[in-house]
Amino acid sequence: MIAKLFKFRGGVKPDSHKDESAAAPIRVAPLPSHLIIPLRQSARAMARCLVQPGQTVLKGEMIAAAEGPLCTAVHAPTSGTVRAIEPQPVPHPSGLPAPSVILDPDGLDRWIERQPFDYRSVPAQETRTYLRDCGVVGLGGAGFPSHVKLGPGEKGIETLILNGAECEPWITCDDRLMRERADGILAGASIMRHIAGARRILVGIEDNKPQAIESMRAAVQRLGEADIEVVAVPTRYPAGGEKQLIRVLTGIEIPYGKLGTHFGVQCFNVGSAHAIYRAVAHGEPLVSRVLTLSGNMAHSGNFEVLIGTPISELLPLAAPRADTDRYLMGGPMMGVALLSLDTPVIKGTNCILAGSPTLFPPPPPEMPCIRCGECAKVCPAELQPFELYWFSRARIFGKTQEYSLFDCIECGCCSYVCPSRIPLVDYFRFAKGEIWAREKEKAAADIARERYELRLAREEREKEEKAAKLAAKTEAGRQKAAAALAEAAKPAATPEEDAKKALIAAALERARAQKEQVHPENVSDLTPEQQAEVAAIEDRRAEIREMAKPHVRQDD
Repeated sequence: MIAKLFKFRGGVKPDSHKDESAAAPIRVAPLPSHLIIPLRQSARAMARCLVQPGQTVLKGEMIAAAEGPLCTAVHAPTSGTVRAIEPQPVPHPSGLPAPSVILDPDGLDRWIERQPFDYRSVPAQETRTYLRDCGVVGLGGAGFPSHVKLGPGEKGIETLILNGAECEPWITCDDRLMRERADGILAGASIMRHIAGARRILVGIEDNKPQAIESMRAAVQRLGEADIEVVAVPTRYPAGGEKQLIRVLTGIEIPYGKLGTHFGVQCFNVGSAHAIYRAVAHGEPLVSRVLTLSGNMAHSGNFEVLIGTPISELLPLAAPRADTDRYLMGGPMMGVALLSLDTPVIKGTNCILAGSPTLFPPPPPEMPCIRCGECAKVCPAELQPFELYWFSRARIFGKTQEYSLFDCIECGCCSYVCPSRIPLVDYFRFAKGEIWAREKEKAAADIARERYELRLAREEREKEEKAAKLAAKTEAGRQKAAAALAEAAKPAATPEEDAKKALIAAALERARAQKEQVHPENVSDLTPEQQAEVAAIEDRRAEIREMAKPHVRQDD
């Protein structure tokens, strides 16, 4: 049992608005007319497309393979035909499109062949690879690959935390998932504990979800595994932040630049645990998720939706009211405004929120910062948002990094309490984007510079090699010319020396002729052995004569 709960600094208590959608059970959304499946499911990596227009695919078939350590595979949410592969709008503050596969369902919803994965008989790394190929990511909103988080880390994972806090207003998809599918969530948690080697599991749920807490505790009793504890944590936004929940449950404070694995703890969303259970126990890749439709709607609720479903085809399920003027993907604190209703549901989509002038009045004009310090009081990361605001607005991005800009979790608490109504989080997102863009440009410039320096080094090396070859060739020519000059410099022979040499040559020629005319006697009818002996004697005589030639006086 946990002896005590800890507190995190800052936070706010906005109206929860959970009752609007938490009462209705999860419903399955109907099959849409078409699906838009982005190949870039997060800002970290884009999968490699495996299909072509006109190709027929089955539900659960891999249509894009993972490339890079932070990428996961993408699968067909239903059976049908690939219509096109082209850029389509995705839920992102920039509003820029991303390459996507457009799939026309055939209405049959035919699955690929599925079979369970025996994770107990294979190494943990093989199971992590399997989860990567099943496309399992964090379903809390960030979409971080689960197979990466399940790595052993530097010190191993001692404590595995399931995040069921769901602290942001209006969102209730995790609440309903814990109420209705608690057994599957805990089964997935047990699989994750086996992969990561964790000793205990803590399930953190805000105390404003009593039914979910009771359902999870009953599932723990049915599962019968030791060291699994469901803990009710105080309701305070953003208690569902990873670092904040770790702090509340364990007392461990994760510093800037560090991860939970550095301290033997790792945090997962309850939806991720359920997706891992479905992937391992049933062989189902991640092709759908539960999300909340709420806000200015007549029939708010939670729906299980295929990944890639256009938002425009989901909205009729909850019947938006006539005065709806905008939509958010996510909650009111951290959500992203939808620029187009053709935007599809992605793996990180946990809520579609309809707004109206009455429910979400347009923000008043931004006023100058009065340095009241309220933003610093509520910041759960213990930053100084007013300083970050000034430096972001002035584009002094180096100073924003000195003030730990990237420790900001963009929870929106600072914007919520700002009396000047400054959209602080928007400034921080802008600064982060500029820094990332500049770092990307710098990395590209560094690569280009390295390539240029390598080319210069190669050209210099080739130049030196050519010079060395030319020098060697020149030296050989010089030596040859010197030898020719030395030969030419020798004194010419006198007529007397020429006459002497002619006499010697004539004498040698006469001796050779005489030798050829001399025939040894008594050499007929010799046996082969005797002939060989005579030949050997003649060879020795010839050798002796050759040896004697240098000693013969030239004037003899």
